[in-house]
Amino acid sequence: MAAATTGGADRVRIGIVGLGAVAQAVHLPLLSRRPDLFALEAVVDLSPATTRLVGARYGIARRYGSLAALLADGDVDAVAILTSGSHGSAVADAFASGIPVFCEKPLAYTVAEADALAAAGGRVAVGYMKLYDPAVIHARSLLAGRPPIRSVEVTVLHPSSPAQLAHAHLAAPADDVPDEILATLASEAQQLEERALGSAPPELRRLYVGVLLGSVVHELAVVRALVDDPVSFEHVDVWPDGRFLPSVAIHGRLPDGARLAIRWHYLEGHPAYREEVRVHDERGTVSLTFPSPYLLHAPTELMVVEGDAGGERTTVFRSTAEAFEEELVAFHRFVTEGGDFAAGIAEGRTDIVTCQRIVRCLAEQRRLELGGEAAAA
Repeated sequence: MAAATTGGADRVRIGIVGLGAVAQAVHLPLLSRRPDLFALEAVVDLSPATTRLVGARYGIARRYGSLAALLADGDVDAVAILTSGSHGSAVADAFASGIPVFCEKPLAYTVAEADALAAAGGRVAVGYMKLYDPAVIHARSLLAGRPPIRSVEVTVLHPSSPAQLAHAHLAAPADDVPDEILATLASEAQQLEERALGSAPPELRRLYVGVLLGSVVHELAVVRALVDDPVSFEHVDVWPDGRFLPSVAIHGRLPDGARLAIRWHYLEGHPAYREEVRVHDERGTVSLTFPSPYLLHAPTELMVVEGDAGGERTTVFRSTAEAFEEELVAFHRFVTEGGDFAAGIAEGRTDIVTCQRIVRCLAEQRRLELGGEAAAA
């Protein structure tokens, strides 16, 4: 890795690609607080107004309208790709420049994209921040010494994004991206959706892109960290009819016969985001309660309930260590030392396949048309 323009040789010069909510509310504030590890070298966004505003806010002089322009100029040690949608093409472009990549979920929309990235041989860290949450790490260590798991139950109550982000004072959305660029992006996304799902109806596409890859992959990553990936799905339900974003119920099987139940609810007027993961075994229950991911340093609560001398004992673990920040520290090691990262191409690919299998289960139940990769997932 090249030395940073200022500071020590291990200070990573990073370019931020995509200046939406997660960049403004999470990554930029945390990166700016860690000048010992990172130098904010450049920002990239399709919106010139947003690029100017955010660049000025953080004193970043290098501002670009595309990742290609940033990569052509060079002089960064890594990029963080925080755009919405599939990240397969952007990660591939960064690989071609020979630099490591951090990218937010999902890695991609299709298995083909993930396989192409694996063949390219680059290094990418996929942003499942909950894997760096101290409560999740502690829960995993506790479960390793307990009896076989009987059931995992996940509940997510998801209010509107504005409700979760009111405290963050984000830059107002700019309406200055040319229509032809937006049309090209929409066409590319549609082609990827068709490759993943064939000529599936719009409700299946919205479920796949907007709910499963857009949110539920975080829950799948936590289940994998605590137990393992699901091996099959038996029932999927989406309601109310004709509503997006909806409620989603997913029932599946985990290795060794344990059951998985996920309830994901978009509730626009709900007062707060809440996510609960409960793992039940013959000894008791290990549960995690997550606050809104945009409330930095709000603790995740780990609670263990089990028997004790004929009664019930409850122990609670909390930590204000920020999972997003721990993830960025791990990414610094990933870049400077070549260390491992909690999730990469293999995990991103697994979650693409899992989400396609969930869609296929629903399509079969409702006798809806489905093709593409999901037909054989």
